[in-house]
Amino acid sequence: MKVVRKFFLIIITGLFLYLFFWPVAVTPEVWHPDKNPELTGKYAVNNYLKAVTEIGKGAGIGAEDVDLDSQGRIYGSFADGRILRFERDGSNEIEFANTKGRPLGMEFDRKGNLIIADAKKGLLSVSPQGKLTVLAAESEGNRFCFTDDLDVANDGKIYFSDASDRYNIENYLIDLIEHTPNGKLLVYNPDDNTTKVLLSELYFANGVAVSPDASFVLVVETSSYRIKKYWLKGEKQGTSEIIIDNLPGFPDGISSNGKGIFWLAIAYPRAIYLDRLADRPFIRKILLRLPDFLRLKPKNYGFVLGIDENGQVIYNLQDPTPESFSPITSVEEVDGMLYLGSLTYDAIGKIKVPSSK
Repeated sequence: MKVVRKFFLIIITGLFLYLFFWPVAVTPEVWHPDKNPELTGKYAVNNYLKAVTEIGKGAGIGAEDVDLDSQGRIYGSFADGRILRFERDGSNEIEFANTKGRPLGMEFDRKGNLIIADAKKGLLSVSPQGKLTVLAAESEGNRFCFTDDLDVANDGKIYFSDASDRYNIENYLIDLIEHTPNGKLLVYNPDDNTTKVLLSELYFANGVAVSPDASFVLVVETSSYRIKKYWLKGEKQGTSEIIIDNLPGFPDGISSNGKGIFWLAIAYPRAIYLDRLADRPFIRKILLRLPDFLRLKPKNYGFVLGIDENGQVIYNLQDPTPESFSPITSVEEVDGMLYLGSLTYDAIGKIKVPSSK
């Protein structure tokens, strides 16, 4: 028995030393998030997204973003690198392209090329014939680490995010827990093939959406629960401001419907324990030492918001059930329908735009 007790004492001591003292190459930032807003009023719980129908069920995992071409065909960026195309009814599945990386955000440009933010490969373009070209993989001598989302302005310029210049997609959780400003908003000009940093020191730069008149661009800061507006024209050109803060979940992709509404995907509800540990960096280091199977998993929760250019909530769409289409990471409105992407779901979602606000 003494041998057994000694064995367990050694194991427990080893675990203690590992959890509390094993070197972790992160420096969590102390911060103080506002109190998580209750799901009442403009965020009141509802079941609108329970009516989501599925397209391409089982074709692949994680169509993180969705877009439609001029013929109404649906494209999804899947976790294994494939870009799959479907007819609008979900039929006739084909592999349109394969980036051999992790394609995330997608948007068609004015020439019909599919522009892709690939977390591993950078900013890519796929011609209507399926030819893949790397547009940009670095800026100012620094390679992109985690190319995330993009939007194409009416003048052809491509605005995109590099979620983190320190942690890649395999280590995104470290960036979120560390909460340091590693993200960037950039612009690529196809006229001269130049790339420029517009904003840096963003907290996990994620979704990007340009206004219809290209006067500003919105960029999501996922780990700070907020959205920033960067002015491209006018008296405020070159400056930025927060238009909505203290969101009730982790905001992800954002897109413009061209008519004054920006659709925002809320991937997961806020994690209460992360908020409570925001000013306890040492405990957050312990979390990063835990093996994946011991970490708390976020719950399934379908959540989409529609906001105006000033951050006012116009639409609130939810499905709180465990069987919901979730996590929702992108929303695209086309012809009165919302098309939903997901980081881990095995289908693309589809639902009508609400008839009233």
